[in-house]
Amino acid sequence: MKHLDGLERAALIRTRKVGREKLHYLNAAPPGDIAVWLECYPGQWPARMDRLEDLIHRTQASAPTHNQT
Repeated sequence: MKHLDGLERAALIRTRKVGREKLHYLNAAPPGDIAVWLECYPGQWPARMDRLEDLIHRTQASAPTHNQT
């Protein structure tokens, strides 16, 4: 629920309560300030970006090369 609350604060999703259920919908409007959502998880982003960069480099290094002749 913590993640959904962050997305809701950033206006990336909207919610509607129906009885005991809370329904979540993607907001079709242009996203609000995505920085609000990113700020909910400040300690995670540097490490995740480093891991993503490493994955990209490994994928590129192991990808077959195509020679055009």
